[in-house]
Amino acid sequence: MTGTATRPAFITGGSSGIGLALARQLSARGHPVALFARNADRLTDAVASMPNARAYPCDVADRAACEAAVAQAIADFGAPGWAIANAGIAEPGEFMSQDIAAHEAQMQTNYMGALYFAKACADAMGDGRLVFVSSGAAFFGIYGYSAYAPSKFALRGLAEVLRVELAPRISVTLAYPPDTDTPQLAAEARTKPAVTKAITAGGGLWTPENVAAAILKRADKGRFTVAPGAQMTALLWLHSLAAPALRAWQSGIVRKHRR
Repeated sequence: MTGTATRPAFITGGSSGIGLALARQLSARGHPVALFARNADRLTDAVASMPNARAYPCDVADRAACEAAVAQAIADFGAPGWAIANAGIAEPGEFMSQDIAAHEAQMQTNYMGALYFAKACADAMGDGRLVFVSSGAAFFGIYGYSAYAPSKFALRGLAEVLRVELAPRISVTLAYPPDTDTPQLAAEARTKPAVTKAITAGGGLWTPENVAAAILKRADKGRFTVAPGAQMTALLWLHSLAAPALRAWQSGIVRKHRR
């Protein structure tokens, strides 16, 4: 990629967690950083922790707001060399008891927000690196994630298409982080059904810094997928073959919790 070493990095969900860790690591390399997130106060704190960074408060789920914020960042910094769609929300719950509004909100932020951001950046960036942060929930259906998983499946589909369409001008990377110690993970715990907790337990907990380093290492090399850790790597390569066994395993956990 021409000149990506000195061009700015645009990152959604950049006020905390993986997004903030990515921002700090790219800033340490000398990239100007534009951070996009809803919480203006957290954004202010985030940009204060690194040089040549600016905050762009916006809700990426709002197309007009997202496009306006990206346009302003381009006016301030120039076209990005890195565009990282990291913003996401997760509200686990059982399908029959969860309101449709929860499904709409997660699809709007996790998929449409990434789409709006990617299109606005790709139109301007010429060449560079486009990164989508998905989830292990994009590999197979998990009890309690009927609102969240489809949004991440959709994001995976978008990245698969853009990988082909935008090459070689823009390198596309799709990340599948394991459970990561972030405010988002803590928020999930408040609505996560007991069955979902049992299914997702035992996978270990990564730091945002280690996940961010893994994402950048693979993206630097132009790799399409990033699956940190043995569990995510196994799912990446074997999820289709393992799907029947994974379904049977989940069904056994569900039966135990319903006794």
